[in-house]
Amino acid sequence: MKTDTRSASRLRHDPLVRGLGWASAVLGVPQVVASAGFARALGVADAFRHRSATTAVGVRELAAATGLLGRPHPAWLWGRVGGDLMDLTMLTRALKNHDGRGLGRTVAATAAVTALTATDVYAAVTRTRRSTPMELTATTTVSQPPDKVYALWRDLERLPDFMAHLDEVRVTGPRTSHWRASAPFGKAVEWDAETTEEVAGRLIAWQSVDGADIDNSGEVRFVPAPGGRGTEIRATLRYDLPGGALGKAAARYFGEEPHQQLDDDLRRFKQIAETGEVVRSEGAPGGKRARGEFPQHPARPLTEDELKEALG
Repeated sequence: MKTDTRSASRLRHDPLVRGLGWASAVLGVPQVVASAGFARALGVADAFRHRSATTAVGVRELAAATGLLGRPHPAWLWGRVGGDLMDLTMLTRALKNHDGRGLGRTVAATAAVTALTATDVYAAVTRTRRSTPMELTATTTVSQPPDKVYALWRDLERLPDFMAHLDEVRVTGPRTSHWRASAPFGKAVEWDAETTEEVAGRLIAWQSVDGADIDNSGEVRFVPAPGGRGTEIRATLRYDLPGGALGKAAARYFGEEPHQQLDDDLRRFKQIAETGEVVRSEGAPGGKRARGEFPQHPARPLTEDELKEALG
């Protein structure tokens, strides 16, 4: 009970939570008392179904305002997220069936609700204290010997070259380092880590220390591939995803799928280990710049010297 009381007090004084509560109130009142005028302001026809939908949305907004301003709880924030998705569905349907009159207002309303949805998801995820333990595994084979592959990975300050969401890794001691990474919804997280186990050419394991924004640990094993084909990299990452199961679902909805991220990271590491650079397809000329991540070089045929080396 004391934990619930402290949580409510924390949210009651949270500027973002209170701001969303007042936003719900400001949006809800006109939708209830003047549903026809509000519908016209959105650029949709003054039909009974539109007035009814507007009134229902207004009642929902007022309920959210009462909860967020009176007895704040993450459930009210997730309720706003669910409502936002319903609103986007209705606006998308309205755009699809629009008669052209007031189309600009409907487009503007859709853009505004999209931005508000992102804000609500961010607030819900970051204000939900529950977390979901995650364990990710991925494997790839690199056509280089284990010692060389291990040495490349062991150069921790180069990890952001292939790990898309890592902004910086700074070595702070023989077994310690400081990490900064991009998180879903534009948030940044930082932590200090220590190497817990290391076998040259075979294994690197680490663990975040107390005070990390996200507790995490992991290990990377470098195993000789069968038939002398190079090195199998077996990576395992463990961390607590903020926001519980709902946070995990929201992250996936907005394109932040953790398993795919790790697969992509290993694919890029393989490219660096084998070619010295991250390559991209000519079909995606923007490369990772489109997501504000690290630059990649365009794919190109091997030079004569590279071809000889590959065949030799």
